[in-house]
Amino acid sequence: MPDSPKSPAWLSRLGLDRPELRAWAMYDWANSAFWTTVIGVVFPMYFVKTAGANLEPSSATSRLAIASAAAIGIVAVVSPVLGAIADYAALKKRLLGAFLSVAIGSTAALWFVGQGDWQLGLWLFVIANIASAVNMTFYDSLLPHIASADEVDVVSSSAYAIGYLGGGLLLIVNLLWIKHPAWFGLADAAVAARLSFVSVAIWWGVFAIPLFLRVPEPPPQFAPGTPHASVWGTAFTRLRGTFHELRSFKHAFTLLVAFAIYNDGINTIIRVAAAYGSEIGIPEVSLIPVFVVVQFAGVPFAFMFGRLAVHITAKRAVLLSLAVYTGISIFGYFVSTTWHFYVLGVAVAMVQGGSQALSRSMFATMIPKHKSSQFFAFFGIFEKFAGVLGPLVFGLVAQRTGTSRPAILALIPFFLIGGWLLTKVDVAKGQAAARAAEGLEGA
Repeated sequence: MPDSPKSPAWLSRLGLDRPELRAWAMYDWANSAFWTTVIGVVFPMYFVKTAGANLEPSSATSRLAIASAAAIGIVAVVSPVLGAIADYAALKKRLLGAFLSVAIGSTAALWFVGQGDWQLGLWLFVIANIASAVNMTFYDSLLPHIASADEVDVVSSSAYAIGYLGGGLLLIVNLLWIKHPAWFGLADAAVAARLSFVSVAIWWGVFAIPLFLRVPEPPPQFAPGTPHASVWGTAFTRLRGTFHELRSFKHAFTLLVAFAIYNDGINTIIRVAAAYGSEIGIPEVSLIPVFVVVQFAGVPFAFMFGRLAVHITAKRAVLLSLAVYTGISIFGYFVSTTWHFYVLGVAVAMVQGGSQALSRSMFATMIPKHKSSQFFAFFGIFEKFAGVLGPLVFGLVAQRTGTSRPAILALIPFFLIGGWLLTKVDVAKGQAAARAAEGLEGA
């Protein structure tokens, strides 16, 4: 795929020299607002303090965790089925749009969640989570259709960086509303939080538009005039085959297992960071800015990892990030001041986006394009379930020892084992197997 001669040099360096690549990456900018404001920072605090005001704080937290687990379970069931249908019937963009509409609508409806409305809040939170996770399956699956094998690492990393920037910018606005509601003519922090959910919905919808205008829909894999029943039946048959076929793509499957293990450690650090900081005595007023610092510090480092992959390969760049995460776990054991915690946050920002973006792009090059939605549905399942064992290990160690400091060290095996499995992945052989499968499909 040659570079457009009209594209500025800096866009080429970012891997975004064509309109469809820029439009695809812009969806990360749109979607990241949901993950930072709704999933990461504002809604969890709002749910415990306001929506669940008539519940014990521990009960509110546990209900939110159970709701998140339920959403993951539903996504695990429906996304492979929808992925098979999207691949076979050329419905990637239409299904993405349908689930995006549901996600935007349920996010905006969080405005109606007032004090004590924890049940309504949980239902809307679960619906938004499911819809968002499913539409990301279709979004990710478009990547191998618009970027060549030598482009995907940089494109994926640039999209992550753009997502960090977009999510961080809206998060700053939302936190300013909540911290100083009177400045913006808002009644109180609760109203500001509810307005932030509406702002996420608007942001998400507006900045998703370029993807639908610029990114082409991959062609269908059935002859024109095929009855709908045949399309659905064939899609389900292919899904069953994909369960078995995935294991035949040895290196792609090994990458998935490695990713599930090391990403479990990564996600655990992300999820326990605030609680860990509170436990060791970091003031709450200092904790929230750390999330903003991570968002913006993550931008240049995500770009950097994309360029680094060009020089040392994506696999080695991910292995480097896992070495850094091992160091983060060791340093985290000794953290005792706010300054230490900020250093820890910047260290996480250095590798978080790069490790996940390059894992996505490596996987994209080792799967057949005509089954990208199905395979990325499984990638999404591994990504979502990578977050069950890590928190469990962290919690059990903290409970047994009476402090979370040893628990942070207990995450090191996730990086070591995941990294060891990653060394067994031969990316070139995985790519060759995927291209061979595409050749058989087209024969």
